[in-house]
Amino acid sequence: MVTELNKATEANKIANRRFYEEIINQQKWATFNEVVGTSYVGHSLPAQLSPDREGLKNFIRAFHAAFPDGHLTIDQMIVEENMIATRLTFRGTQTGEFQGLAPTGKKVTVLALDMARYENGKLIEHWGGPDQQSLLQQLGLLPSMK
Repeated sequence: MVTELNKATEANKIANRRFYEEIINQQKWATFNEVVGTSYVGHSLPAQLSPDREGLKNFIRAFHAAFPDGHLTIDQMIVEENMIATRLTFRGTQTGEFQGLAPTGKKVTVLALDMARYENGKLIEHWGGPDQQSLLQQLGLLPSMK
């Protein structure tokens, strides 16, 4: 028997997948309003960005400008009611400016861990993101820890 909780959980899983595949990977901005709630709060956006929907849009656009060939792969999603943990792998080449760093032409592979809260199929809160230390090491801004 399908319960209301099961329906809501499934809607949240679909929205989470659409967030990464359609918004992040394909930059389908029409999907943004369908998936990201108006009360969205990003707890892990860079300090210079507002923690709201506009800040999230700006972050995604800046990342695509720096890594135009960038692609996120969903490696795993763990869902519990309205919370979704997502393990991802980002691959891309830095051919644009990234946080003040001139293009390096370097290819990166970076793991990311996200925790997101959804309500009625809309992203409401987000924590986490890419492994910044690994990203900066691969771009040559930090020494490797090997």
